Amino acid sequence: MGYFGRATPFRYLLNPHQMFIRQNILITGASSGLGEGMAREYARLGRNLALCARRTDRLDALKTELEAANPAIKIFVRALDVNDHDQVFDVFRAFQADLGTIDRVIVNAGLGKGAPLGTGQFSANLQTAQTNFVAALAQCEAALEIFRAQNAGHLVAISSVAAMRGMPRAQTTYAATKAGLAALAEGIRAELLNSPIRVSILYPGYIRSEINAKLKNTPFMVDTETGCRALVKAIEREPVQAFVPGWPWAVVARAMKWLPLRWVQKLL
Repeated sequence: MGYFGRATPFRYLLNPHQMFIRQNILITGASSGLGEGMAREYARLGRNLALCARRTDRLDALKTELEAANPAIKIFVRALDVNDHDQVFDVFRAFQADLGTIDRVIVNAGLGKGAPLGTGQFSANLQTAQTNFVAALAQCEAALEIFRAQNAGHLVAISSVAAMRGMPRAQTTYAATKAGLAALAEGIRAELLNSPIRVSILYPGYIRSEINAKLKNTPFMVDTETGCRALVKAIEREPVQAFVPGWPWAVVARAMKWLPLRWVQKLL
């Protein structure tokens, strides 16, 4: 019997290497950047997709493209502003109705805007905090509501290597929200340690996307396709945590934990 008093569905017990086959994947923030890139990778792997974002025109175009290249998969798209918390629950439940089950939820939607605190741009920092943490909390709540009912599922929180330490200037609020998301996901994992529900925290390094398109001369930057392929490969392992790409970010992240702050600033 499962952790919540129900038998774990047989179809989840097929792959001895990763324990679960996750066929139906829900990705938030899927209209661009890492969300779009991960959707492409999962379509290539033959997974069914539930994709949501604010920009439905881009979602519709992505759906058309991926279905043409991968006609055997099912793709559903819905408009979602993750800061509309009631809508988060409605959209997740609708996707579950579409697909029958949601096997994995990737909490990916986020913002990279921000400004040094005390410079009169509180609204930008507030929007980042609300989107990257409060809205992520809503997504985790909605996902776990489904997973508890199913007695199975995989929750993936997309954090950032910036979460390792406090960051200066425009990254201050962003880094704090990503650290908060990582702590939230770890707390969820602590509660569900003996259950069939898995929780993973991913810490991407610099992967080229719209959120960082204006950054120049950034160390260790990889292109979107390379980065998203590494993300999906890591997610498929269902780790407790993973730094992506593993080199050099696993080393850099560990160094960030103990280096003086003035040195950390030079790493990123």
